[in-house]
Amino acid sequence: MTQALKVEQNISLEQASTDAAFLEDKLSGLSTQELLHKVLLEVYPGRIGIVSSFGAEAAVLLDLIARVDPATPVLFLDTGKHFPETLAYRDLLVDRLRLRDVRVLTPKDLHLQQEDPSGTLWESDPDKCCDIRKVRPLDLALEGFDAWITGRKRFHGGTRKQLPVFESDEGRVKINPLADWTAEQIEDYYLNFALPRHPLFDQGYLSIGCATCTAKPVEGADVRSGRWMGNGKTECGIHKAKWAVYS
Repeated sequence: MTQALKVEQNISLEQASTDAAFLEDKLSGLSTQELLHKVLLEVYPGRIGIVSSFGAEAAVLLDLIARVDPATPVLFLDTGKHFPETLAYRDLLVDRLRLRDVRVLTPKDLHLQQEDPSGTLWESDPDKCCDIRKVRPLDLALEGFDAWITGRKRFHGGTRKQLPVFESDEGRVKINPLADWTAEQIEDYYLNFALPRHPLFDQGYLSIGCATCTAKPVEGADVRSGRWMGNGKTECGIHKAKWAVYS
């Protein structure tokens, strides 16, 4: 990587780690808008996308990105298990923010037929269910990208408490531009820009995934405590904690 913040295409696992550390050092102190401008238009033009759940806080990052480049690819994992409110909210935000490249990712029919024919795998093996419905589709969709953006934040707790802004993941750089944002900053952004909330937010859902595995958070616990409640699972599998070297 040069000092002009350009990176090579199709980078290796080792190079992704080097690039992530370099970008963490050079860009993590910028404002969120400045950082997004850099990575979208200068560092990874045409080689970066955002993965969005269109969940409880998704509109903030999507709005920030749309203000820089509304043609940024937005990858949405349609697991077939979402709340209908999430699908309606997705369509609302796409229209409201004029997002021009939303890609709906679905699990392969063959995988569902062979490994989850009854559609109830989430009850007995939620990790495998997430692998079929999220991890595998995303792995395929990320081919051709050198970097991707997530909406994860440290205040979510759990493995996210030490989240850096830049990390490496399977030969790509993963960027968490809202890592240091607080719940108050998220709320202020919604109010300041009059963004619509997810329909389930006002019912007390602070982190929203598949309907089968999402409950309201436990009182006094972190916002993600309602996800996969009762079985010790905290992440779907598309995010792996590999950032200790940067913390």
